[in-house]
Amino acid sequence: MEHMDKTININGVDVPLHLTNTVIVGAGAAAMNCAYQLLKFWRLMGVEKPQDRLLVITGGSKLGASRMSGSDKQTYYKMGTSPRIPDTAEDFAKTLTAFGCCHGDNALIEGIGSLRGFYNLVESGVPFPHEPYGAFIGYKTDHDPYERATSAGPKTSKFMSECLQTQAKQLGLKMVDRQMVVKFITSGEGADRRIVAVLCINPSKVRQADKGLSVFVARNWVLAAGGAGEVYKTTVYPRRQYGIHGPAFEAGLEGCNLTESQYGLASIKFRWNVSGTYMQVVPRIFSTDARGGDPREFLTEYFNNMPTMALNIFLKGYQWPFDAQRITDMQSSLIDMAVHQETVVRGRRVWMDFLRNPIGKEGWEEFDLSRLPGEAREYLEKTGAMQQLPVERLAHMNTPAIEIYTENGIDLYKEPLEIAVCAQHHNGGFSVDKWWRSNISNTFVIGEMAGTHGVKRPGGSALNAGQVGALRAAQYIANVCDNDVPRDVTDIDKPLASAIEEFQKLISGDEQSPSPKSVLHEIADRMTRYGAHIRWKQGASDALLQAIEQYCKLMEQGMRVSSPSETPKAVLAIQQCLTHVALLKSIVSIIDKGAGSRGSHCILDESGIEMHPALIDPATDSPYRFKPENTELRNTIQCLRFNPVSEHLFDVSEVAPRPVPERQIAFEPAWAEYRRKAIYQV
Repeated sequence: MEHMDKTININGVDVPLHLTNTVIVGAGAAAMNCAYQLLKFWRLMGVEKPQDRLLVITGGSKLGASRMSGSDKQTYYKMGTSPRIPDTAEDFAKTLTAFGCCHGDNALIEGIGSLRGFYNLVESGVPFPHEPYGAFIGYKTDHDPYERATSAGPKTSKFMSECLQTQAKQLGLKMVDRQMVVKFITSGEGADRRIVAVLCINPSKVRQADKGLSVFVARNWVLAAGGAGEVYKTTVYPRRQYGIHGPAFEAGLEGCNLTESQYGLASIKFRWNVSGTYMQVVPRIFSTDARGGDPREFLTEYFNNMPTMALNIFLKGYQWPFDAQRITDMQSSLIDMAVHQETVVRGRRVWMDFLRNPIGKEGWEEFDLSRLPGEAREYLEKTGAMQQLPVERLAHMNTPAIEIYTENGIDLYKEPLEIAVCAQHHNGGFSVDKWWRSNISNTFVIGEMAGTHGVKRPGGSALNAGQVGALRAAQYIANVCDNDVPRDVTDIDKPLASAIEEFQKLISGDEQSPSPKSVLHEIADRMTRYGAHIRWKQGASDALLQAIEQYCKLMEQGMRVSSPSETPKAVLAIQQCLTHVALLKSIVSIIDKGAGSRGSHCILDESGIEMHPALIDPATDSPYRFKPENTELRNTIQCLRFNPVSEHLFDVSEVAPRPVPERQIAFEPAWAEYRRKAIYQV
């Protein structure tokens, strides 16, 4: 291919060398839009052979959350497009910043750019539905005061990625697949620091003379590799969704809001969110023992009667994320806690059964659709979903929601669906400015890696943020950054040699060293126990110390790699280890600062609010109590940078959220700013 100009000799090994202007890491919806927009901008500007100035590198073009995850009708959140309900970008920004810890300029830009991004997707072929007059009718999602949400079905983000990739391919996009990031090579210090190259490994070529290694050199970098999903044991992220947070931290990128993730109920045999109509059809939810016997209607312990229990099952549809503020007084997130109690505390398994309606306990009235409280009954009546069984209601409202399971070997007409409370999305990530630039020169972060969301976000707003951030990064690169291809690579010889030596040391452990598989298992177990939706000070503090000790030992002693095929897994293990140190450090720091329960996690505290008498904390043998949110902390964003000589490996700082801009300017001066490209400096 054109970009493989030559090889580079590193420690006696000839490694393929690719030189280009811009490298995008990732192949999801954000990455593909950035590639498409950048090639389009360059073409319009008359740049010579733009297709030879861009490379997309990815661990797998068909892998990742954009390609392999979703829900019943995966939501895309945008500015309102109803012909009768007015909406503004400023109102949009107010919604995104309502729960704090969110920069106002990013929120406003996400509102301003949302329709540009949405209609680009429509024109690219994503089948968002509209009515006969052409209006894209919306619906409400969680934390949404307007009907801004829309959907192309369970595979919305998959359609987005594929359609945008097709568009970019038509402009000559070149991709290098099966490239796992090992290490970013940097030059300079402080404000002058920048990424100059990346060392990658191809897992399918580790037995070759070059060990499967490749080096990519570029002027500009766009990181769009998604969240670190496999850092958790109980997760709905697609398998092998590890992200590249570890190498990004090592390179000097600043993390932000790493305490904030989203958790919710999901199926675990096939990883898929059970939000929306899965819950709105009001299925039976029950538990069994580990072998699938001893069925029990465990939700009856937590609700007083059938209408209240059934209503809250329904409400989980659009109140899907676990929410600390919706536990007490028999609200919908009490269901998440009840599932947690069954699975984590009691060691049982929980199932959704679409072949039966909810079953009450002795003395309760039978389930009756006509007896549902108003909100649920009115919705089902309006949609015509008054059939006898949940699976019939689901088929009537959303056949693709059934088909997605059929495609993955699960027949909802014949079998129940095993579920758990799973990690679903990182709201935090890496700090970016209004052009999605990181703190490292010429490095941009988009998609789930960009920490733009704050504490809570409307469902589907992440897809919009990814599209807008991709456009902004591409626009800045095309108009401000150099578009030449680097040729002199002599300055990367020594750091590459050092990276290879570190890499060799990592896989040279003895028989007493842990295997990569055991390391990854320990990390995931630790994060699910102490860094997921249930957290407490002592548990998180102990977990942080254990994580730091594990990382330091691995760096010093390496891992036991029995064959070359295990080498990539060892690289993942050390990266995941550093990532979970960062996450736990953030959690401990904010607990120490007095944070309470917010967003999608609870902070347990013996002096706090009782959740429910039936929710028993096994550590104290008394009801779970949680600390209320400290709302003052909404006015600060926690930032974190890797510091290998620090006691906890990371330094923590705080910044105030940037406000929603109120800048107003007349057309003529705005036009002048645009013509002389002053908009990139304002």
